[in-house]
Order: sequence, then C-alpha cells, then structure tokens
Amino acid sequence: MDAATGPQTADQHSHLVQPQAMDWQQTRFPGCEAKTLLFDRSTGLMTALMRFAPGAVLPDHEHVGIEQSYVIEGALVDKEGPAKGIACKAGEFIWREAGSRHAAWCPEGALILAIFQVPNKFFEADGHVVDASGHDWDEAWGHTAAQWARRA
Repeated sequence: MDAATGPQTADQHSHLVQPQAMDWQQTRFPGCEAKTLLFDRSTGLMTALMRFAPGAVLPDHEHVGIEQSYVIEGALVDKEGPAKGIACKAGEFIWREAGSRHAAWCPEGALILAIFQVPNKFFEADGHVVDASGHDWDEAWGHTAAQWARRA
C-alpha cells in the first residue's frame, strides 16, 4: 500500500500518515490536487485529501464502488447528473452508491477527504472510459469487477 508512512508503525500493523509532510500532486483535472493517504493497487481502495481551486470540475464519472466524501472547507456540488444541485458544504459528509454517475464542481474551491472503494470511471468525449490517471479503466481495474460481482 502506498502512502508516506513511518517505518516505526509497520510492525504494529498501524500506519501513521503525515499529510503535512507530503506535497500536493497535480491531477490531470485542472485545479484539482491530491495527497494520497492510502492506496491498495490490488483492489483500488484509496483514501485521499483532495484540494480544488475555485471553479474546478471533476468531469463526468461513475463511482464503481461506494464513494465517501467529508468536506473540510468549501463545497462539493453535483454539477450534472440525477442529483444536480445537491451541495455538500464544510462540515458535511456525502456518500454515493456504486453505479452513481455525475460531474462534480467546487464553485468556491474545496478541501475534501475522499474514500473510494474502486477507482472511478471517467467518460471521455471520444468514448473511452479511463481512470483518474487517464489509463484505460478495464485494463487497469477490470480485475476488480469480478470482486464486486461476488459481493452483489
């Protein structure tokens, strides 16, 4: 599992992550940066601090597993999709069911703690379905589909 963890914690099966010592990583989405706190490459489980500049948009995407977001600062608004207009503001928590699809917007910017069971599917204008890094979703994460089918 990836994250900036201290070696002193591994033997105790606890992994202390110090986000204040981590650099923000620019994502491929303008105005969106992340600090990955936990990432399991075999399952796609990820927890991240996400920072959005005012007006930043996460384009059309589907949550393959449950997505959980706690808004620390600012607001996360459904820009498009069935829940259009729902705003999760600072101090509020929102979770989305597997299969939910929308575009998200941070009109005033935001700082969010986000937890994903499986990486999102992003729908490109040319019809390709990719993950947040721009890699073909099926090639990178198709193996997780069988895991989720067994849970259903």
